[in-house]
Amino acid sequence: MTGDALSGALLLWYILTAASVAFMAYDLAVNTPAMGVMKAAWLLIALYLGPVGLAVYLLSCRQPLPGTHDAFIAAHWKQSVGSLAHCLAGDATGIILAAAITFHFHLPNGIDLMVEYLAAFVFGWLIFQALFMKSMLGGNYGLALRKTFFAEFVSMNMVMVGMLPTMVILMYLVPHSHDPMHASFWGVMSVATLIGGITAYPINSWMVAHHVKHGMMTAPDKHAPMTMDNMKGMPSHTAATLPMSTQLAVIVGTLALLAIAIYVTSRFAPISL
Repeated sequence: MTGDALSGALLLWYILTAASVAFMAYDLAVNTPAMGVMKAAWLLIALYLGPVGLAVYLLSCRQPLPGTHDAFIAAHWKQSVGSLAHCLAGDATGIILAAAITFHFHLPNGIDLMVEYLAAFVFGWLIFQALFMKSMLGGNYGLALRKTFFAEFVSMNMVMVGMLPTMVILMYLVPHSHDPMHASFWGVMSVATLIGGITAYPINSWMVAHHVKHGMMTAPDKHAPMTMDNMKGMPSHTAATLPMSTQLAVIVGTLALLAIAIYVTSRFAPISL
């Protein structure tokens, strides 16, 4: 693709992204009664994935008629998408911010990746995982951190399995894509976020199936009394705890996949420390 063609494609993408974010912000405000953290996650997903993120939102979260949100999001794959969305939003935000900052220090790209890995975990765990669970655990943020550590760590590893090779290889091939002031940086990050979401979906689906993570849910009516009827859409106050042996096996497995991804990436683009 020539420079002019790439610039034109990026311009079209940004126009579609702006329209996607605007529509989603309006729709979340007036139509879809998602939880507050999920609304923030969806807006970030639209910002990073543009019309692709909007399409996923329309298919998995946007209620077709008032009062149908619980029924609409009940399917397992939609719950899994919800689990993925708040994980991906936090992880991608940490990675993008870290990449934008480390660019100015001209560090070896291997060091950049370490910083981005840490930032992804911090943003994903402290904000989009723990805050999501805090209200379900009586407002106990410390307990929420402990409950969400495993889920965030393995999910973030799988996000990095997709994002890391995409970022490294595209930034090696596309001029100026390391520079956050250049349009190609944001194009690379959009593609990387999409690939990271694809590679992280299976582990999120597995965790939702085993009740380790919650998916999407309907925000309770703040004007209605808390009764058994309007609590039906709310998840239980605790997530399931897997046996320690299972947790360790999954952690080792995701780290092994990440190590393989790094090795394969290094065969196509240099990674230096």
